[in-house]
Amino acid sequence: MSIKTICIYGAGALGGAFAANIAHALQGKVEVSVIARGAQLAAIREQGLSVIYDNEAFPAISARVTATDDPSSLPPQDLVITGLKGHQLSAAADGIASLLHPQTRVMMILNGIPWWYFHQDETSGFAERQLPQLDPDGKLWTLIDPKRVIGCVAYQGAEVIQPGRTKLNGKGHFFLGEPNGKLSADLQAVADLLGQAGLDIRPTARIRDEIWAKLRGNAAFNPISALTRALMVDLMANPELAQMVRKIMNEVQAVGIALGCRFQRSADEQFASANGFGPVKTSMLQDLIAGKALEIIPLNGMVVELGKLANVPTPICDTILALAQQLDVENRR
Repeated sequence: MSIKTICIYGAGALGGAFAANIAHALQGKVEVSVIARGAQLAAIREQGLSVIYDNEAFPAISARVTATDDPSSLPPQDLVITGLKGHQLSAAADGIASLLHPQTRVMMILNGIPWWYFHQDETSGFAERQLPQLDPDGKLWTLIDPKRVIGCVAYQGAEVIQPGRTKLNGKGHFFLGEPNGKLSADLQAVADLLGQAGLDIRPTARIRDEIWAKLRGNAAFNPISALTRALMVDLMANPELAQMVRKIMNEVQAVGIALGCRFQRSADEQFASANGFGPVKTSMLQDLIAGKALEIIPLNGMVVELGKLANVPTPICDTILALAQQLDVENRR
């Protein structure tokens, strides 16, 4: 796979950081473009993208990229990286499709269960089952095609602190994997290129394990933080909220195991690691404060739906889902 053109579709916090890192490190080797809108688009056009870290040991970077809100204005790309959240992707299907040529791969950075989850899945017993909750009209499946997808699970805190400027919570790492579990030449080519851009890329033959491992935390911390407006440090310091987090994590784990997932760390180990996050806003809390639609279905709704599919009860997740959905309605009135 030859990668000469890359488009980051959705240049928000993490997408913008990816674009800046790639353009900064690989200037002259690849052409980088971004799809953005509003104040973010205006800032990128005027002053480019910049990334700073909460740890001064990491130097700030900045880069200029081609920026547009019209994907059809760009030529077909060798690699498309989506920075959109799961509940935003279906509306972008036509735009993403306009960027594809026959060999284009689409790397999707997503939290929670992705729309392509059951494509070539040999462990769950539900191979090729589509998820209308994430892809209501099937446009993602039809126009993009899950065969193009490279899944990405990101461990990187990121926040847009002003248009065009992202703050990262240290240096994160990223798991990449093919839905079919193969360590393909395309997967290695994408991993190598992103590695050259200074990103910590970890190819895996079991991307679904990584999806569930992160979801076990996100399905608990994100909605509770949004419902309470609490930072991570505050959640961990409150015994009642911390106990709720643990219960949700156990339910998520049970659903993942029923669908063939293997967890490398115990829920207790993952819970304990959250003590190191400090005064961090979860992504759902950031969206709540900004008045944006909340990422509820990929994180919480799909745990409930897949629990029903696997005959695993999820009573706490059911309650959290109902509360978070009502919060989302009230927040956008």
